Amino acid sequence: MPANDEVDRIVDAWLRERPDLDFAPLQVFSRVARLSKHLDRARRTAFSRSELDSWEFDVLSALRRAGAPYELSPKLLLQQTLVSSGTMTNRIDRLVERGLVTRRTDPNDGRGIFVGMTAGGLTRVDAAITRLVDAEAALLESLPVADQEHLAALLRKLSLDFD
Repeated sequence: MPANDEVDRIVDAWLRERPDLDFAPLQVFSRVARLSKHLDRARRTAFSRSELDSWEFDVLSALRRAGAPYELSPKLLLQQTLVSSGTMTNRIDRLVERGLVTRRTDPNDGRGIFVGMTAGGLTRVDAAITRLVDAEAALLESLPVADQEHLAALLRKLSLDFD
C-alpha cells in the first residue's frame, strides 16, 4: 500500500470532523493543486534560466509552433494566448523593446501587421522549452511510462469537460 501524503492526512482529519461529506473530490483536486505549485516552480525556473517571463514564453512559443518564418497576426496570437487585445499589444511592445520579436506590415493589407520572432527570440524559446521538458520529465520520473500515459489520458478526459 502506498505511503500516506499530506492530502491523506487532511482528508482523514475532515472525515473525522465531517463524516457526513464525501471527500473524494478533495483526494483529486488537492493533489492537483499541490502538484500545480511544483509545476509552476519548475516552469518559472526553466523560463528564468532562458531569461524569459512566463508570458514572454507564451507569446514566443505560439510563434515557434507556427513554424518558419515564425510569425503570426496579433489576432492569432490573442487566440493562442487567451489574453485581451490591450494586453497583447503591451506584450508585443515589450518583446519588440527586448529584441525578441519584430512587427511588419502585412504586404497584402497595409492595415494589418505580422509579429515575427527574431533569432534571439528563437534561441531563447528553444532553450526554454528544452529546460521545461527536462524539468517536467523530472517531476514525473517516479511514475512508470505506462502510468504517465494513463494519467495523461485521465486528465485529458477530465479537461475536455472544461474546454
